[in-house]
Amino acid sequence: MSLTGSFAAALLHDVAVAPTFVRLPRLRTSAGGENGGDKPVFRFGRPRIRAYAASAGRGRASVAVASPLGRRKEGGSSARGCAALSPGSCSDLRQVSAGDFVVVNFYRFVHVENPEEEVAKHLAFLEDLDIHGRIYLNEQGINAQYSGPLADARSYFEWLREDDRFSDILVQISPALSGHAFPKLKVQFKPLVQVDGGIAHLPLLNPSMRATPLEPSEWNKRVEALSRSCDAFSGNVNSDCIILDLRNAGYEWDIGHFHGAQRPEVDCFRSTSFGLSETEVNNSDPLADVDKEKTDVLMYCTGGIRCDVYSTILRKKGFKKLYTLKGGVSHYLENEGPVEWIGNLFVFDSRLSLPPASYNPRSTAQTCDLQHAIKKEKFAKCYLCGSVVQELRHRNCANLDCNLLFLCCSDCVSSFRGCCCSTCMTAPRLRPVLPGHQRYKKWHLYRDLEKQPS
Repeated sequence: MSLTGSFAAALLHDVAVAPTFVRLPRLRTSAGGENGGDKPVFRFGRPRIRAYAASAGRGRASVAVASPLGRRKEGGSSARGCAALSPGSCSDLRQVSAGDFVVVNFYRFVHVENPEEEVAKHLAFLEDLDIHGRIYLNEQGINAQYSGPLADARSYFEWLREDDRFSDILVQISPALSGHAFPKLKVQFKPLVQVDGGIAHLPLLNPSMRATPLEPSEWNKRVEALSRSCDAFSGNVNSDCIILDLRNAGYEWDIGHFHGAQRPEVDCFRSTSFGLSETEVNNSDPLADVDKEKTDVLMYCTGGIRCDVYSTILRKKGFKKLYTLKGGVSHYLENEGPVEWIGNLFVFDSRLSLPPASYNPRSTAQTCDLQHAIKKEKFAKCYLCGSVVQELRHRNCANLDCNLLFLCCSDCVSSFRGCCCSTCMTAPRLRPVLPGHQRYKKWHLYRDLEKQPS
């Protein structure tokens, strides 16, 4: 069974677009709070689309490139022109055409004195760029995920790096083969992540209160050592080392996870309560009965921010030996490949699922025994019939009022008409069954649907 499939093949066919991690200048940190409920929210609905002249032959595009200072320089790349994404030696460079679409992710905890003014400043710079995505700012820093042509995507974070507060940011870039991965651009003054109880009271700006970040190579060594122990396979919470998956519910784990990581039994990250159990025995909490002084807790998530946030909660609860995977799973796959990683990586944009090869084209083979993982764990299983799915990609329930994200085999997609259960099949507002990688558009486009005939 091929888990990379056509996505990886398409990635490797023309230009190898691996994520690139770019260091921006150093940050100053100081104490600060979070926005209150009466604060305004700034939104930017539709960015101006800039003119593109398709190049002959290869279908590339010439683009207007914005300089880091915001001044636009017309021209850009030719059909075969490439933009180097990372500093360093030539052997480390990843090259893509300036018109190729990419997805960019970064975050940083830093005190922002006037976040509303910061939002307005970012909106003004982004107005002339073809950028879609989510950019959140508040007194505690910035969290950004966005897509756009490489030239525009790069212009934004290069502009940001000129601000001394936002200089040591790990910028992660991955391919977006079908254009924009987000429907529109939103720049908002709001919490950087959502956690029950909020994050304003958390000491996020104090590095000593956050978990110790591990480089991908060090994380690899620790996970390999853990996977060789009996505890990693038995799920024994008395182990001296525990791998904690801090992503949303189980649906992210279901298509990919680190060997030895327990499936998180939570509705979403926002309601995560690992290590907060009042009772010593709690099967859904891998930290319920561990030694807070001696147990190594290795936390991972997609890009790193959720682990940083949650580690401050655990630190306040008395956990001493906390470690996070620096840059998250995406950074790990780019550097180490799928060593001790099983499956694909769930991403929160229109792509939904990325195989390890899209992060590191040189490492196309899984090092873990996938067939063994499928037999042993709740991995890659159809939500309806329990059979092994042929593609590690979720779909939304066709019932507009359900919209559950679930894995489904092709037979059940057909039998249940794209729904997650028989009850949803009789719902009054059913969307059409989408084939392949297609995703439903925004819900308001379907809200006036009539019930489909049986």
